[in-house]
Amino acid sequence: MCIRWLLGSSQLQRAWRAASLKHLPYGHQGTRRWRHSGGSTYRAVIFDMGGVLIPSPGKMAAEWEVRNHIPSGTVLKALSSGGENGPWMKFMRAEITIEDFLQEFRKLCSEISKTDMSVDFFSFLLTNEQVVKQFPVMTEAITQIRAKGLQTALLSNNFFLPNGKSFLPLDRKQFDVVVESCLEGICKPDPRIYKLCLERLGRKPSECILLEDLGPNLKAAASLGIHTIKVNDPETAVKELKTLLGFTLRTVVPNTRPVRKTMEIPKDSLEKYLRDLLGIQTTGPLELLQFDHGQSNPTYYIKLANQQMVLRKKPPGTLLPSAHAVEREFRIMKALKNAGVPVPKVLDLCEDSRLRGQDHWDYITRQVQTWIKQYRATETSTIPAMERLIEWLPLHLPSQQRTTVVHGDFRLDNLLFHPETNEVLAVLDWELSTLGDPLADVAYSCLAHYLPSSFPIQPGLGDCDLTKLGIPTAEEYFRMYCLHMGIPPTENWNFYMAFSFFRIAAILQGVYKRSLTGQASSATAEQSGKLTEFMSNLAWDFAVKEGFRVFKEMPPTKPLTRSHHMWARPQFLPRTLGRRSYVTSTDSSPAHASKGALVFSPEGLSPPVREVYQRLKQFIERHVYPAEPELQSHQASAERWTPSPLVEDLKIFNCSAPDTGNMEVLVRYGTEEQKARWLTPLLEGKARSCFAMTEPQVASSDATNIESSIREEDGFYVINGHKWWISGILDPRCQLCVFMGKTDPHAPRHQQQSVLLVPMDTPGIKIIRPLTVYGLEDAPGGHGEVLFEKVRVPKENMVLGPGRGFEIAQGRLGPGRIHHCMRLIGCSERALALMKARAKSRVAFGKPLVEQGTILADIAQSRVEIEQARLLVLKAAHVMDVAGNKAAALDIAMIKMVAPSMASRVIDRAIQAFGAAGLSNDFPLAQFFAGARALRFADGPDEVHRAAVAKMELKHGL
Repeated sequence: MCIRWLLGSSQLQRAWRAASLKHLPYGHQGTRRWRHSGGSTYRAVIFDMGGVLIPSPGKMAAEWEVRNHIPSGTVLKALSSGGENGPWMKFMRAEITIEDFLQEFRKLCSEISKTDMSVDFFSFLLTNEQVVKQFPVMTEAITQIRAKGLQTALLSNNFFLPNGKSFLPLDRKQFDVVVESCLEGICKPDPRIYKLCLERLGRKPSECILLEDLGPNLKAAASLGIHTIKVNDPETAVKELKTLLGFTLRTVVPNTRPVRKTMEIPKDSLEKYLRDLLGIQTTGPLELLQFDHGQSNPTYYIKLANQQMVLRKKPPGTLLPSAHAVEREFRIMKALKNAGVPVPKVLDLCEDSRLRGQDHWDYITRQVQTWIKQYRATETSTIPAMERLIEWLPLHLPSQQRTTVVHGDFRLDNLLFHPETNEVLAVLDWELSTLGDPLADVAYSCLAHYLPSSFPIQPGLGDCDLTKLGIPTAEEYFRMYCLHMGIPPTENWNFYMAFSFFRIAAILQGVYKRSLTGQASSATAEQSGKLTEFMSNLAWDFAVKEGFRVFKEMPPTKPLTRSHHMWARPQFLPRTLGRRSYVTSTDSSPAHASKGALVFSPEGLSPPVREVYQRLKQFIERHVYPAEPELQSHQASAERWTPSPLVEDLKIFNCSAPDTGNMEVLVRYGTEEQKARWLTPLLEGKARSCFAMTEPQVASSDATNIESSIREEDGFYVINGHKWWISGILDPRCQLCVFMGKTDPHAPRHQQQSVLLVPMDTPGIKIIRPLTVYGLEDAPGGHGEVLFEKVRVPKENMVLGPGRGFEIAQGRLGPGRIHHCMRLIGCSERALALMKARAKSRVAFGKPLVEQGTILADIAQSRVEIEQARLLVLKAAHVMDVAGNKAAALDIAMIKMVAPSMASRVIDRAIQAFGAAGLSNDFPLAQFFAGARALRFADGPDEVHRAAVAKMELKHGL
C-alpha cells in the first residue's frame, strides 16, 4: 500500500478562509450527466477556436488596420469576398496553398483599400504563437468540464502552415475530438462538418453545446439541434455555460487540479480505507484533487462527507535511496506536535519500509555530498554551473556549525497562516528534517528574494517593492534572525545561499528526470529541466560573491612585477601631442602574450587560445558557410518570421546585437533581481531583447531629443511613445525591451532621460510594421515601428535610477560599437575572399579577371583598407580591456567612423567584380552591403563620430 499521511480538516478550513474562501460548494456529484432547468442532458461541449479559445482574426484585423492606417473593414471584406468560393474559404478547405492565398488576399485588400498593401505582417500576427494564446478562463473551464466526465471537442475552420502542419496553438490533449476544416475539406457552416464532429464524439445533437462567435456558424449548428452559446466575451460565455451545465467552471480549492493520470489513486480503495479510519457512516462521494505545487511527493486534497484532508504519498516507480521519506515526515511531525511546534495534526501512516537513523555530525559536508550524489543520479546533460559548484562547494565548507533541528525545506509555501493574526498554524513537509546547521534553513527560506514573481514553480519577490510590501530584504531578514538567536552574523552567508540554490537545482533535476518517466507529481515538472540551469547559475553568482569576500580578506601581497610590455593605462596616455601611446609585441612566443600586450595575429596567442581559434575557424568553414543557401532560402520563405532551427543548432557565439549591448547594461547597472530575471536567459541564448530609443518625429542621433514620456503613477511607471528602427523586436523570442524615455523634461539636458526594463508581454506595446533596409526585412528579428500606449511597468524595473538614461546609453554603446566593427571586418574579409574566387574563375576580353589591372588594384586596395581598420579596432578593444570605456572613447569613435565606410567600399568592389550577380540574393554581397550602409547610422551617424573625434583632438591641444 502506498505510504501516505493525512492532515486534519480544521486547520485546512482555517487556512483556506484566509484566501477568502467562505465555503467549498461541492454538491452531490455521483452522476456524470449534467442537466439544465429544461431537463436536457449534456454529454459534450464543442469549442470553436478563433474568437472563443484564442483572439479572433476579425479583432486582430481591426487593430492591425488602425495601426497601419488601413481603411476600417478592409481585411474582413477581403476575407469574406467570394463567399464559399472565395480565397479564404478555399484556404480553409486546403484547396489552395498559403502562398496562393496571400497573393489573392493582398490583391483583394489592395483593391478594397485603393492602396498597394502588404499583408505578410498580418499573416505573421495571425499565426504567431507569442500573440495568439489561449484565454486562461477557457483553459480552466475545459479542465473542469473534463474533470466532471464530459467530453470536449474542437471544431475549427483552420488552415495549413508552410511546414505542412495545421495551425493549432493549443494543447490537443484538452480535447477528445479535434475536427479541422483543412483536414476534412469542408468548412463551417456546412452541416456536414458538425455531423462529423458529433459522429466522432458518439453524441446526439441534443447532448452537445457549441461555443462559437460567428452567427452563420451558430445558426447552422442550432438547425441540427445543438445548443449554442454566442461568444462575444470569453468570461461572459463561461458564465452562461456554467448555468447550462449546473456546475462551476472555475477552480474552487485554490491551486488544485484534477488528478494527473500518472498520479491516480484507486478511489474505491481509498474511500473504504478512510471510512474505516475515521468511522464515517454517512453517504456521499469522495472528492479527490491534486495540488499543483509539490515537486517531490504528490499531494492531494480529499473531501469525504464533511471531512477535508490532505494526503501525501511517494511518487510511483523506482526511487532514489533516502528520497521521498514520507514515513520520516510523518514521525517527525507527530513528535513535534507535542513540543509546541506548529505542525498539522497527522491522522495515519501506512508504511512499507522502516526508518533508519543518521549521524548528524558535520551536517553541511554530508548535505553537499548527498545532493551531489542525487544530482549525479538524475543527470541528463552537462550543466556548466553545476559542474563548477560540485568542485567549489566541498572546498569552501563553513569551519564552524551550530546544531539544532533542521526542517530541510523551510519556505513560505510550507507554512499555513492564521487568517486574522500573525500566527503560523502549521509547518508542513518535514520529510528532509534532521539535526544540523540552522543557517541552512535560514538561507533556504530566502530563495524567494532572488526569484522573479513570474517564476513558474515558486513565484518570487525579486522584482517586488519589498519596502512597500513591508517585507525585509534577505540581508535584513538574516540579521533579524541572528539578533533573535543572540549570535553574531556569519561572514560566509553567500556560501549558504550558493548551497541552497545548488540544492534546489539538484531537486529540480530529479523532478525533470522523473517527468521523463512519468513519475513526477507536478504538471509543471517538464519545465524543471530548464529551471535547473537557471537555479545553478544563481548559485554560482553567490559562489563568486563569496570568492570576492575571501579575496578581499587576504593579506596584501607584493605588487605584480611588470614585464617589458607597458600596460595601456590612463596615467600613461600623454596629452602633449594629442596622441595615446599603446604597446604592441613583435615577439610571437606565448610568453609574451601577457596581460597588457597587444597581440595582432593568431600566432601570438597562447596555445590554448590558438587551439580554440583553429577549432572555430574549422567550424565556420565546415558548418556555417555551407549553411548559407538554406538560411537565405528561409529568409525568403513565408516562415521567415520564425527563427530558423538551423541557426539554433549552429549557435555558439550568442553575441548578436542588440542583446550584447543589453547584457552590458544589465551587468554594469542592473540590480541582482534584474540580473536574475533578464541577464541569465540572455546569456544562455534562451531569450532575445531589443533597445528602444530612436523616434520618427525627432533627430534621434541626438539622444537628448527623444520625446517618449515616462511618468510615475500609483507605484508604476507609465510609458507613452512612438519608436522605430527597433531591431529584434519582431523576433518571437524577444522577451525584454530596454526602453529610453524622458522622466523629467525640465531637468538639465543630459539628466532628463531614464531607462526602463519592459517585459514584451506588457499590455500596450503595439507593433505597427516591420521596416526594411533596401527592401530587406532582416527576419525574424527585423526592425519594428512600435507604439507604446499607457504601458505600465513596475518601479523596480528602472535601471540605475531616474535621470541616468544618457549615462547608461553611453556606457552601453562602447562595447556594442566594437562588436559592430568586428562584424564589419568579418563581412569585408568574406567579400574579399568571394571577390578573389570570382576573379580567378571568370574570363573577360580574352583573359581571366584576375589578370585585369583594375581588379588587381581593387583587391590590393581592399586588403590595405581591411588591415588598417582591423588594427584600429584591435587597438580600441585593447585600450578598453586594460583601461576602460572612458579611456577608449577616442579610439571607439574613430573605429565607428572608419569601419562602416571601409566595409561599404570593399563590398562595393566585390559586387562590381561579380557583375549583376552581385546584386542578387544568389550571393551574400547585397545583404553585406545593406548591413554596412545601415551601420553608418546605427549607434550614431558618421557625422556625430567625426565631430567627437575632432573635439577630442582639439581638446588635447597642439
